Amino acid sequence: MAKRPSKHTRPHRELRITSTGAEHRDGQWIVRPVAGAAATKAYRCPGCDLLIAPGTPHVVVWPAVPPIGGTTTIEDRRHWHSGCWSRR
Repeated sequence: MAKRPSKHTRPHRELRITSTGAEHRDGQWIVRPVAGAAATKAYRCPGCDLLIAPGTPHVVVWPAVPPIGGTTTIEDRRHWHSGCWSRR
């Protein structure tokens, strides 16, 4: 079996973005769906303040534009029930 060529010599591939943008009344957000199989931890939904159980499909949301003078970090991401986010 031949070795793969070095990543430094392979042709450049375009980055695939799987997130979708969604504009809501308080600004621009990046919304990424999380499949139930990929949801391995429990999170508290900021929309209803209930737990999102492991294995539950939901969305992860974060600001598309960082706050003035700042950057968007991992702490800015929030896990929402899909229904809570759509009713928001």
